Amino acid sequence: MPIDATSTEPTPRPEMLQAGLDLLDQGITVFDAELRLVAWNRTFLTLLGFPDELAYVGAPFANFIRHNAERGEYGPGDIEAQIAERVAAARNFAPHVTERQRPNGRVLLLRGEPLPRKGFVTLYSDVTEQRYIEHLTEHQNVQLDERVRRRTAQLENANAKLRLASEENERIAAALRRNEERLRLINDTIPILIGYVDQNEVYQYANKGYSDWYGHPEGGVTGRAVLDVIGPQVYSQVRDPVRRALAGQQVTYEYQMERQGQVVFARSTLVPEVTVDGKNLGFFVFSHEITEQKRMQAALVQAQKMEAIGQLTGGLAHDFNNLLTVIIGNLAALQDHRPDDSAVNDFVEPALQSARRGVQLIKRLLTFSRQQPLEPQTVDIGQLIVNLGKLVRRSLPESIAVSTDMAGTTVHALVDPGQLESALLNFALNARDAMPQGGRLHIAARAVELSTDAAAFDVSPGLYALIEVADNGSGMDATTLARACEPFFTTKRLGLGSGLGLAMAYGFAKQSGGGISIQSQPEHGTTVLMVLPLAAPATDVDLPGEDANLPHGGELVLLVEDEPNVRRVIRQQLIDLGYPVIEAEDGTQALAMIEQIADIAIVVSDVIMPGSLNGRQLAERVMAERPSVRFVLMSGYTDETEAPGSNALPVLAKPFVRQDLARALQAVHQGKT
Repeated sequence: MPIDATSTEPTPRPEMLQAGLDLLDQGITVFDAELRLVAWNRTFLTLLGFPDELAYVGAPFANFIRHNAERGEYGPGDIEAQIAERVAAARNFAPHVTERQRPNGRVLLLRGEPLPRKGFVTLYSDVTEQRYIEHLTEHQNVQLDERVRRRTAQLENANAKLRLASEENERIAAALRRNEERLRLINDTIPILIGYVDQNEVYQYANKGYSDWYGHPEGGVTGRAVLDVIGPQVYSQVRDPVRRALAGQQVTYEYQMERQGQVVFARSTLVPEVTVDGKNLGFFVFSHEITEQKRMQAALVQAQKMEAIGQLTGGLAHDFNNLLTVIIGNLAALQDHRPDDSAVNDFVEPALQSARRGVQLIKRLLTFSRQQPLEPQTVDIGQLIVNLGKLVRRSLPESIAVSTDMAGTTVHALVDPGQLESALLNFALNARDAMPQGGRLHIAARAVELSTDAAAFDVSPGLYALIEVADNGSGMDATTLARACEPFFTTKRLGLGSGLGLAMAYGFAKQSGGGISIQSQPEHGTTVLMVLPLAAPATDVDLPGEDANLPHGGELVLLVEDEPNVRRVIRQQLIDLGYPVIEAEDGTQALAMIEQIADIAIVVSDVIMPGSLNGRQLAERVMAERPSVRFVLMSGYTDETEAPGSNALPVLAKPFVRQDLARALQAVHQGKT
């Protein structure tokens, strides 16, 4: 029986139990561990002369003591001390039997017993007549006295049994109420959808979460058919598991449904209820939502794919860059040796351009796989959008019209062009998905000065290049718009989007010193605005004949490269620069040659090589023993081109031409790192 310890108002009690207690010719009270009244009867109030309003569930024990003290039942003295003394005794309650004569002359027998979990119960019996009879018959014979004692014992035994029965009933009733309240609380708050379906596929029970999941009010599921509650779309997915559960088989399955405009997923287990004689009465349903789990699994798969692509691309970059080193090196050498031969150059120049495009392609692949850092440079935004427009038009259906507007001006920004292209392409593809029936996509760029409106992009006031990508598609509501740039958030069907596109574009813009603002309303399209720091146009530098300022050696160079074709090209470049060259295939062979040939002044070595010594380890060994030897390292791996530490050696990224090699040698000549 729940008690509100702070309430001063009576709490309703079960009427049947109270009526039973009121039939007793003995008074009874039950106080709990906090000395608050739990149960009583009218006989108690009558025998002790307490007013009705003094007794209610939760009434403090001290109130009854105070009432007696104030009417002088404990004699003269400090009332508060009298109350404190009796309350303290009640807190350390001990079994006792005592008699008390009331001011009206009635004699009461009090029998008190502590309860197992603190608190106590007291019986009040009016023994006035009994004592009177005992007084009258004390001079009678022993037989009459024995009969009185036996009768008294019978009465006491009956009273004890009644008391125990009353207490047991009260405990059972209280336990049942607590269990019912706990079960209801648990069922309605746990993140599990619980229901019970009988043999006729009718719900006999559903907790609050189950009703909420299917959009019904609490209690609105019980008594309705499964098909009516979950709808035909979900029922078509669960029909077979339901029939198997009604046949007595425990079944676990997954299903999906549209809820509040979103596709959600759930996993359910149906547990049959079977009697001892094998009759199936129905089944319990235990379900929980797995939408986020599904999305995280998809994101994990996507991340694993990206990791695999990164590993594949890293190896591909190394091998492809070696191939391009050979191709570009030979073509450049041919062009250098036949500068005035137009017949040769007509073939060499297109081949060189294609090979250099291959270099850019590898960089794009590495950027896509997250293995290429940003490489900001001054970019003509208008020209980039024009070039991108051709790709966008090929990627979009003919039902979508694409237009561009550069506002008649040239706009430049300092960004990584590959990352910018990826971001704009992502915006365009998102717009395509928002216009399944066709529409308009508009891409524009212009220079702007942001002041108070800079806060919308989370940037400082100043001059920026503003790029606008707008569509007239389905748009986004406020909730979706608020999460649009959140990683792994997507409104696309599972498997059609990773939720990373806008997040990556946002990160790229912030990393580049800019920001993104998205404006959208349902059925009114979406406009993505990106600002990037404005930059002055790059000045083209004509570098013909710059070889004249580069060193043309004479010092002995040891070339360490495991690929024969690459080694041959680099050897020729060194020879063309005037360096005598000797060669080694790996680090171990190179170390032996350095120990034996004192004239070696420069080592040009690949970083990644077979054997126990790579290029960096070779450099550490040699420079520890011969610090005068200078090193230029080469690598086809992007992450090897930036060595850690303040004393890092220069690393020449493959592929390279003779001029790049000459600059690297110049750097080590001047002691640069």
